[in-house]
Amino acid sequence: MKKLAIWFLACIGTFPAWAEGYQVNVLSAKQTGMGHVGTAMKLGAENIHFNPAGLVFLKEHVDLSVGISGIGAKAKYTRDGYTARTDNPVSTPLYAYAGYKIYDNLAAGIGLTTPYGNALKWPKHWAGADLIQDISLKAFVLQPTLSYKITDKLSIGAGVMLAVGNVKLSRALMSTADFQMIGALVGGLPENMVSPEEKAYITGIIRDTKVPPASATLDGKAHVRAGFNIGILYDFSDKVSVGLSYRSRIKMKVKEGEAELNYANRTIEELMGVLGQKVPQLAVPKYDQGTFHAQLPLPSNTTLGVSYRPSDKWELALDLQYVGWNAYDSLNVYFNEEELGIAPIKAKKDYKNTIIARVGAQYKTTDRLFLRAGVYFDQSPIREDNYNPETPGMNKLGMSVGCSFEPYRNLQIDFAFLYIQGIARDGSYTSRNIVTGMEEKFEGRYHSNALTFSWGLAYKF
Repeated sequence: MKKLAIWFLACIGTFPAWAEGYQVNVLSAKQTGMGHVGTAMKLGAENIHFNPAGLVFLKEHVDLSVGISGIGAKAKYTRDGYTARTDNPVSTPLYAYAGYKIYDNLAAGIGLTTPYGNALKWPKHWAGADLIQDISLKAFVLQPTLSYKITDKLSIGAGVMLAVGNVKLSRALMSTADFQMIGALVGGLPENMVSPEEKAYITGIIRDTKVPPASATLDGKAHVRAGFNIGILYDFSDKVSVGLSYRSRIKMKVKEGEAELNYANRTIEELMGVLGQKVPQLAVPKYDQGTFHAQLPLPSNTTLGVSYRPSDKWELALDLQYVGWNAYDSLNVYFNEEELGIAPIKAKKDYKNTIIARVGAQYKTTDRLFLRAGVYFDQSPIREDNYNPETPGMNKLGMSVGCSFEPYRNLQIDFAFLYIQGIARDGSYTSRNIVTGMEEKFEGRYHSNALTFSWGLAYKF
């Protein structure tokens, strides 16, 4: 029972995404093409996310922007000649922004984004199946925003972030090797517990089983939680602007998560029931009859940006994004039904704060065509000795290109392509064996990469 509870704790708290940790940074097709810079730029309605202080510089009374990305991400695990690869579905983070210029010095807007989430799918029967098989996460953030121009050069902005989300994941309750250990254990039991005929039947089934015998699927929905976003933007001159934005931490809460038990086949389900009756410590707990609650921090982000416009055609930008991952030091899971008899469990995460360095450039070829390019380096918050394959985190290098075309006045179509290359790393994760009760290390080397295509549509009037 404790083993499964520890698994719940670990899985709720670490969601993979292809920015590091479980944060996704593809919330504008235009800015993805520039390496996702934008804190010191005047982006219209998209400033709602990048820096709300810039929203007041809308060129028209209404500015609309919507878009979606397709992320195809892959991860690979290797150890001593063994290799396992993920077969991930395409993830589709989206965004929608609407800005309205109330007065020359005041603007309002609202944004809907998916800044956290992705999908990861390892083979059902891979070596680490008892740590993770598959996981899917999406978090949605709705952000009403106000922006005020104090002077012609100085503006401020603020917004409220309302976040909801859901997660679904699966993990084997024991590995095939653990199941074989159960066979050896049963073979050594006295005849007053298990007869020779029962031993032969049980050990035969176990010997012939080459896949994890049982798995659990966890499904949880996080209720609405609030945070805030503030920013300041200052023009030093017609050519140089500096911006600073802050997005607060949000504690997401799952109040009534549910679990489902799945067996490799009916025979194994019946066998586990028999074993549970004869050897209670081998019983599979009926977690599908109960619920749990837990909470997960979405980290704070502080970003300092500088933009430089050497001519009417060029704009260059640099962003330094500081991510407050140290808020994720541990995670507690509590079971709602007291009759389950499971005490709260605390799991150590010990994430470290990181910096993402971004550089981007935009070139206006004509009044109707803009070209963009960018590069960034994203640090991993995950420490080497606490490395679970449910989040194959590593330092990543991102390289992007993009363009915008204006077929009609004030209507833009945006495209971007982003390639992310993970820098391969070794890692280990310690867990407790469900059969022996001893701690075991799962070690290996991890590789990852991702391709992202983004499309957007913007219109102002």
